[in-house]
Amino acid sequence: MAFSNNHTLISRATKVTGDLYFTGELQLEGKVTGNIIAEDEKDAKVVISDTGVVEGEIRAPIVIVNGKVQGNIYSSKHLELAAKGNVTGTVHYHSIEMVKGAQVNGSMINKQQESASVLEIASAKA
Repeated sequence: MAFSNNHTLISRATKVTGDLYFTGELQLEGKVTGNIIAEDEKDAKVVISDTGVVEGEIRAPIVIVNGKVQGNIYSSKHLELAAKGNVTGTVHYHSIEMVKGAQVNGSMINKQQESASVLEIASAKA
């Protein structure tokens, strides 16, 4: 999978307060208190390392979590929950990969099924 040359690293010793908008690939090893939002919707990727912490929403096509997320995740393409991944919140995904040890404390919503339900409701009303 080809990504743009936009790579952003937030190191372990870094703390960000406020919303973070990015393009390309974001690697988080520190802490973000605020929302993480991909501006380039087609191939943006967020990687939360085992030391990474997010207190807020994540909106990106590809999300890989091996750290801690307290907030909802909206992944329009692929969500990967690695062995140390811990999510407290609602997870919206298109496709998901979950490794043994990963935790989700909240709801998991498949966007494909959600879209199909909306279509069925719309058909039933017609």
